Amino acid sequence: MEINELTAAEERVWRAFPRGRAVDFREGSDDDPAAGGDWGPERSVRAEVLRALLLDGPRQEGEIASLDLAGARITGRLDLQYATIDHPLRLRNCHFDEAPRCYAARLRELNLSESVLPGFTGHAMHVDGVVRLTRTRCRGVLRLGGARIGGSLYLESAEVTAPAAGVPVLQLNQVDVGDDLRAPGLRTHGQTRLNGATVAGSVNLNEARLSHPEGAALDAETFAVQGDMLLRHAEVRGWMGLRGARVGGRLDLSYTLLSHPGSSALRAASATIGELWLRRSPPLEGALNLRRAQLEVLFVEPESVPEEVLLGDLTYTSLIPHEPAERRLTMLERERDGYVPHAYEQLTAAYRRVGDDHAARLVQLAKQRRHRRTLPWYGRVWGLVQDVTVGYGFRPLRAAGWLLSLLAVGSVTYALHHPQPLKAGEAPPFDPVFYTLDLLLPVISFGQDSAFAPHGGYQLLAHVLVLTGWILATTVIAGVTRTVSRS
Repeated sequence: MEINELTAAEERVWRAFPRGRAVDFREGSDDDPAAGGDWGPERSVRAEVLRALLLDGPRQEGEIASLDLAGARITGRLDLQYATIDHPLRLRNCHFDEAPRCYAARLRELNLSESVLPGFTGHAMHVDGVVRLTRTRCRGVLRLGGARIGGSLYLESAEVTAPAAGVPVLQLNQVDVGDDLRAPGLRTHGQTRLNGATVAGSVNLNEARLSHPEGAALDAETFAVQGDMLLRHAEVRGWMGLRGARVGGRLDLSYTLLSHPGSSALRAASATIGELWLRRSPPLEGALNLRRAQLEVLFVEPESVPEEVLLGDLTYTSLIPHEPAERRLTMLERERDGYVPHAYEQLTAAYRRVGDDHAARLVQLAKQRRHRRTLPWYGRVWGLVQDVTVGYGFRPLRAAGWLLSLLAVGSVTYALHHPQPLKAGEAPPFDPVFYTLDLLLPVISFGQDSAFAPHGGYQLLAHVLVLTGWILATTVIAGVTRTVSRS
């Protein structure tokens, strides 16, 4: 392209390129590139001119060439497919008439901050440095799937709007980011896809607004981030999927609204997460799915637990903040699959790790009661007897109370109405207390029950005492055995 074929605006950009100088067409701080479609030739640059500069532009010895342009209207399509660009590419506060295309391009740096685009195609793009899309407004699909970014990816306060596209509007699937993914204040209207993406640093989505109520607002299946994934003070309308994801640090959803009524709002099945924080979050509008997830720390306040959870095979080391067992048990009662023994065992283990044996026993008692609901009627009756008598062995003092009460009843009754001796000449002196103890304690004998035999209603009372003694003894032994086996 010859310089005499350029407009005045294009010639200005052409002459600045070899020296790496910036060209700024902005007329003031309130210059809005959204109105760039009305900018005239004094601020317009053809995309083919920019392409020619990047591929084979003039050079000046001793200078580093770069394309640094602000406040321009880019007419036509900037097509850099498969190109290798050795210069930084900065097109800030620009208005693009057509979506740039950088499929499989190799770039040093890409900066489209505060620009307005009808879309962007950067599949399989390789950028040695950073990609800046800070406050960029994209009115179509932003495609970065499979891109390799050596530095950080910046999407602070960016906006991607294409709800009727029929495909994810922000495509970061399989992207590989060598540092951080910074997107605080991100706004998307449509699905954001992070499937298979990897981030060597951390992810910042604080104060983001992700909206796709009819489906996935953030789909990050098998996503991997070595640091933290922060999503604080955010709003996600549509489900958030982290199935099989790996978060080395903290997944922080504090103060964040997750909304997908009628289905799962957070899907983190089979995920491996250092710490999951649901601190001061409003209750999820939808189910919480943590099936088969592995967590070191689960920070969830009872008030943030939704009406439905899926916790099958969830494992965690610590559960914070420390709450009474009664407040934690409500979460297990909301299990969609009903009675899940593993969930009770995990909660019991968490209490034992912090030395709260009382809370651990309460959880085990609740487990037995929940299990009782799944039994046939005769099993429920037997379980109710064990619960009322000794709390399934987790309340042994209750057994002592029952024994003392029955001992008093039996002793007074048989003191007033002595049973007849089986052999009058051989029977020992009758003692109503030891006789009642003989009936109540099946493994101890004082020689009374074998020497005397009551009749009528007093014989029925003897049978009741024997049966009650067996129930109390076997239930207490079973409870002690469970406690010892878990110690």
